[in-house]
Amino acid sequence: MKHIFLTLAGFTAVFCGALLANRLGLPIPWLLGPLLTSAALSINGITIRTLPGGRQAGLAVIGMSLGLYFTPQMIALIAEHWLWLIIGMAFALVLTLLGTLLIHRFTDEDFTTAWFSSAVGGASEMAVLAAQNGARVDKVVAAHSLRVLLVVTIVPFFYQFQGYHGLDNGAATINPAVHPVGLLLLAAWCGGFGWLFLRRGWSNPWTFGPLLAAIMLTAAGIHLSAVPKELSAAGQLLIGWTLGTKFAPDFFRTAPRLLAVTAVSVCIGLLLTWGLALLLAPVSGIALPTLGLGFAPGGVAEMTITAKVLQLGVPLVTAFHVARMITIVGAASWLYRLFAKRFSK
Repeated sequence: MKHIFLTLAGFTAVFCGALLANRLGLPIPWLLGPLLTSAALSINGITIRTLPGGRQAGLAVIGMSLGLYFTPQMIALIAEHWLWLIIGMAFALVLTLLGTLLIHRFTDEDFTTAWFSSAVGGASEMAVLAAQNGARVDKVVAAHSLRVLLVVTIVPFFYQFQGYHGLDNGAATINPAVHPVGLLLLAAWCGGFGWLFLRRGWSNPWTFGPLLAAIMLTAAGIHLSAVPKELSAAGQLLIGWTLGTKFAPDFFRTAPRLLAVTAVSVCIGLLLTWGLALLLAPVSGIALPTLGLGFAPGGVAEMTITAKVLQLGVPLVTAFHVARMITIVGAASWLYRLFAKRFSK
């Protein structure tokens, strides 16, 4: 009974946070509101329980809704921009190395912890790799939690300040109608792929599984149903709610120098991201805001949600971040061993 009460109390708090964020006109309010509310309460020692399976459900909803943008026309457009996707993957590796060098140079952390704290892949995947390679997992998780919080806060506010929204000059045309039976079939199909990815131990199963499942249907011209805005908002709320609980009361007292350097590294990374986007937008043919989101060192779910809410090249941004995630997760351990011999002395 106590767990149920704490879960209901947590939901009430983050839901009010989302309503307040929406009322204040904050960007992506259904993600930012719950995230900031949950984080603030957790840091102040107020216990916040999340809905069991809520994060997975939220990620599945986002993955499913993103996949509906991948019409054959949009897939062809992504294929035309393969060079910029490769540059995005290389840029993610550059940011990883830069962050590692900053942390290793200006803190007392060993190279292993510095590397996996800086690798711009998924927090959970980096935590697993960190444990396998002997890094301080708690510090790696803390660094990634701060990175996600900073990126998911700074980028939407900057885009709102710049007036970047609704600039999607090639968004997929999907059936906007919601069909209850079709939606249930779509959810079952996508959920099955999430379960399959989980069973196979593949990265980010509840995002990539439903995303792939929805892409397969959309690319084949099969449109079972659109995803209701209310369901999309609920998915964002569940993700934000869970992200905020990662901030324990002693969060900022845990390796403060690591967190300070991580914050500086993230800010430098965002400046470099914007500089690269400014440089490449004129020659790539990709809108500047879309390219900026594609290069941004945020999480797959958070950056694609930003693109979706602001209507800024959802398929391209998704492709950039899926490619980045695969590259970082796939190469992180190998590159760590390559650089460790040089920098860990």
